[in-house]
Amino acid sequence: MTLTPSLRKLALTVHVTSSVGWLGAVAAFLALAVAALASKDAQMARSADLAMYLTAWFVIIPLCFASTLSGLASSLGTSWGLIRHYWVLVKLLITIPATIVLLVHMQPISLLAGLAAKTTSTLSGAELRGLRNLLVTSGGAALLVLLVLTMLSIYKPRGMTRYGWRKQREQRVPPQP
Repeated sequence: MTLTPSLRKLALTVHVTSSVGWLGAVAAFLALAVAALASKDAQMARSADLAMYLTAWFVIIPLCFASTLSGLASSLGTSWGLIRHYWVLVKLLITIPATIVLLVHMQPISLLAGLAAKTTSTLSGAELRGLRNLLVTSGGAALLVLLVLTMLSIYKPRGMTRYGWRKQREQRVPPQP
């Protein structure tokens, strides 16, 4: 199935927009995580914890899925293909685990936000430090992963998979009757 030029441009626009948004939202999340970790003001740290929760659930996750699904549509509907070129395949093999890790990390994000929402939380800032360290580390790692995906999209390193070479040869040589 090949997308029409209009649908291809739409899918590419959705993909680029959601990917850039995902990158920006993760950068904002990381800034909030650093603020929560570094703050000496408990109210500021709790506010950052709540903002991270909202950012993750209502911005990062939707953009992650929009980027992934529009990338799949673009690859399957164009000559790039999903498994014809190594750079597309590598992007897929990075994006899927990154999405799974994001969903797994929603549990500590939700836990921290739940504690922040309770004004009578029994945990002190020192006890939450390990959890906040985890969110800073995972936010930094996510930003790095998204930058690698961006670089792959821009540079498109050459190299076709065996499947890609075979498909290319099949398109050049018409089948014999």
